[in-house]
Amino acid sequence: MAGVPTPEAAEGRTEAQLAAIYQELILDHYRRPRNKGALEAPDASAERRNPLCGDEIVLQLAFDGDVVREARFTGRGCSISQASASMLTQALRGRTRAEADALLRRFTALVHGDAEAARDGALGELRALQGVARFPARIRCATLAWSALDEALRDA
Repeated sequence: MAGVPTPEAAEGRTEAQLAAIYQELILDHYRRPRNKGALEAPDASAERRNPLCGDEIVLQLAFDGDVVREARFTGRGCSISQASASMLTQALRGRTRAEADALLRRFTALVHGDAEAARDGALGELRALQGVARFPARIRCATLAWSALDEALRDA
């Protein structure tokens, strides 16, 4: 999977071409989730369930000091919720708590339609989920793991 084009590489592509790339990336994370499984001794853990659709996520974190050493998840649900959890765990490793919190805020802005966040290359492949903003019922699916991250960071 080549990943999400940078803002510069995305320029000149049609919206349909970008949507196809983003959809492929989401499906790849759904079919081959990264970091799925439980940690033996997490430093922080949080569970979320979407009562509207039944999606479930348990996010676990392990820290080295202030830095996220390991992030894993378990759960079940739609392609959006599971792909988002997979992408989240990849994005967290090596970040400080403050950086993880900043990423959480930026991602939340992205899926709520913030145009500046959608152009932010620092979000990397997370930008594949920007189309969720057009489907308000799916925003909760995309943010389920991120809501768990918010709790896990507060409780760690």
